Amino acid sequence: MKRIIAAAVIGAALVATTQVAQTATRKVGIASWYKMGKVTANGERFNPNGLTAAHRFLPFGTVVRVTNLRNGRKVVVRINDRGPFIKNRIIDLAYGAARRIGLNRSGIAKVRLDIIKTK
Repeated sequence: MKRIIAAAVIGAALVATTQVAQTATRKVGIASWYKMGKVTANGERFNPNGLTAAHRFLPFGTVVRVTNLRNGRKVVVRINDRGPFIKNRIIDLAYGAARRIGLNRSGIAKVRLDIIKTK
């Protein structure tokens, strides 16, 4: 029984450490945008023209600077939804945020995420 509890504690610590490491560093990957939806995963009404985004695991309310690596344009967004649900994408931007960094025409782009503030 003690071994099972010890294994569970170690497993939980490893998961927590991995999540902290993932959120504490700069991430580079593919972003996309979305315009449809009525309610976000945190219960807010979705505003397609807002400066919000969906991320798989960052806490709701986290503020992230997204830089389009092709043109250098930046936008600051707040995480209020979950996604993207397509492999190899790291963030889904609301259409308004995507438009600010020139992502709305191409649909996807390589971006850098810098966490400004976590909730």
